[in-house]
Amino acid sequence: MTVKLSKLQCLTLTAMIGAIIAILTFTPLGFPQIPLIGSATVIHIPVIIGAVLMGPKYGAILGFMFGLSSMIAATTISIALNRFAFSPFVPVPGTDSGSLWAIFIAFVPRILIGVIAALVYSVIVKFASKLHKSIAVTIAAGIASMANTLMVLNLLYFIFREPWSLARAGSANAEVAANPQITYTFITSTIVGFGIPEAIAAMIIAPAVCLAIFAVAKRMPQKKGTV
Repeated sequence: MTVKLSKLQCLTLTAMIGAIIAILTFTPLGFPQIPLIGSATVIHIPVIIGAVLMGPKYGAILGFMFGLSSMIAATTISIALNRFAFSPFVPVPGTDSGSLWAIFIAFVPRILIGVIAALVYSVIVKFASKLHKSIAVTIAAGIASMANTLMVLNLLYFIFREPWSLARAGSANAEVAANPQITYTFITSTIVGFGIPEAIAAMIIAPAVCLAIFAVAKRMPQKKGTV
């Protein structure tokens, strides 16, 4: 149910989307920083687009690129207090070393974005073929985006709640210092405040881009070795 692209076309498209991910990583557009909370992101959108167009295998590859970019950003440019949860090279508050759990949080949810987006899109197209493709892409984008948000924030809460609270306690912000403890209410507010807008952005941008590429793909001569 994906676009019938040749392997060369898929590799080219993967490289192009990978370049977009890299560019977004090192500009304010990719990881808008939210001090004391973390960072919003739009990098999940190219991952979702690539997954819908090329399937779960390439979606996973693009998700890996997203994870790598988040780890690099956490190590080098992030100002978020929870950056230690995305990079094993940033010491966990209260210790002198990083945590290997950071690798898991940085990569696994992001890889699953591509897999989930591709599978949800394929299932919808297969079992609800009367729906317009734009609706299928919209649903897939929303589910994949929220899945990433829920996985990342819940992992942060259950694995790094105490270090994150300790980091907030050491903040110069008086209001935060007075109430540093990370609670699940805080996680829920973050999901609502950042996860939902991220999902809405994906649900608007991904269908528009995918439909444009679908239209172009229909005019392409079909070749052997498509995926």
